[in-house]
Amino acid sequence: MSSIEQLRELLERRIVVLDGAMGTMVQGLELAHEEVWRGDRFKHHTHSLKGCNDLLALTKPEDIETIHYDFLRAGADIIETNTFTATSIALADYGLETIVRELNLAAVGCALRAAHRAEQVDGRPRWVAGSIGPTTKAASLSPDVNDPGARAVTFRQLVDVFAEQARALIEGGVDLLLTETHIDTLNCKAALYAFEELFAAGVRRVPVIASVTIPDRSGRTLSGQTVEAFWNSISHANLMAVSINCALGAEDMRPHVAELARSAGLPTACYPNAGLPNEFGQYDDTPSHMAEVLGGFAREGMLNIVGGCCGTTPEHITAIRAAVEGVAPRTVARASGGPRYTRLSGLEPLTLTPESNFTIVGERTNVTGSAAFRRLIKDDKYDEAVAVARQQVEGGANILDVCMVEGMLDGVVAMRRFLNLIASE
Repeated sequence: MSSIEQLRELLERRIVVLDGAMGTMVQGLELAHEEVWRGDRFKHHTHSLKGCNDLLALTKPEDIETIHYDFLRAGADIIETNTFTATSIALADYGLETIVRELNLAAVGCALRAAHRAEQVDGRPRWVAGSIGPTTKAASLSPDVNDPGARAVTFRQLVDVFAEQARALIEGGVDLLLTETHIDTLNCKAALYAFEELFAAGVRRVPVIASVTIPDRSGRTLSGQTVEAFWNSISHANLMAVSINCALGAEDMRPHVAELARSAGLPTACYPNAGLPNEFGQYDDTPSHMAEVLGGFAREGMLNIVGGCCGTTPEHITAIRAAVEGVAPRTVARASGGPRYTRLSGLEPLTLTPESNFTIVGERTNVTGSAAFRRLIKDDKYDEAVAVARQQVEGGANILDVCMVEGMLDGVVAMRRFLNLIASE
């Protein structure tokens, strides 16, 4: 039985435990002086490097390996590589965008060494997940309050960036990929698209987990989607599990985890922060309280995978593992010849069933079907074109038909600009 087959079998038998927060543990190291972060190799680097946790896989690999090992000994089945910001976009803030591959390979090495050590001690199998964060730019949010159609990054740029990191992680030897803490669904979709491009090109296929963040009690991502709408947006992907992590503490995450467990037809995961940060940026939720709450999630049938995000320590993971020990994993409702529905999503989900009311498609945002709309696009009157879309929604349209195919129009440019603008509406 291969390692991944073992993991899939384990998910059928019990709740699998993830590790806790790398950043919290790094804060406990003696890294007050930037020279420690730089090491000899980056002694004369032009940018400040303090706070670039991922770099420590190169400059303090023994410490990173020890952190991984401590989480494994605390009860984690899966540890995440120290690569959350190891993309060229995020590393550019430190002037390190040229070492993406090297940094990811080094981080995988730290995690694999820790996993092998732990397996030798107790014989239990462990797995390494390649951590891929959302980058520091959003594909569907404007960075300019005066220009809602502006974007700091394109979908294709994100795909290339995620592919570069994922290739290094896979070739370094990770067992699975975990793209996490997504505030923007389009970024998450870019990551999933990048992985499939790699697999299609012959890179070793590994399981994938996708994790979203709900930043407040609104129940929506920062880009505005509900949990079910997020799930509809990525449900086409070949995933091992779908997850919610970070942002909220465990107690506040309850309704969102419940919604995900209700919606998703595959294993679900949850790894919250140890509460919300206090005025000093510290996390106050204790191991015992956090474990009590997450244990409740497990007993309510909401979890297949559980762990901790910001502020969680090995003590948290030990308590969480004890809290879910012996609790049956969530039963996944798998399709077995039952009804299949069209599931769509904007900011809200739209599922079409035989019981649905009449579904209205607004067709006035179509340059081939509306001469008035075509003139607006050709005359660069996008504000008025957006007003057409808004009027249709206010008039009851559930879906908008947007078409920019016209001989005298650059359809790709027009479509991108128009969709960016209506996304902010």
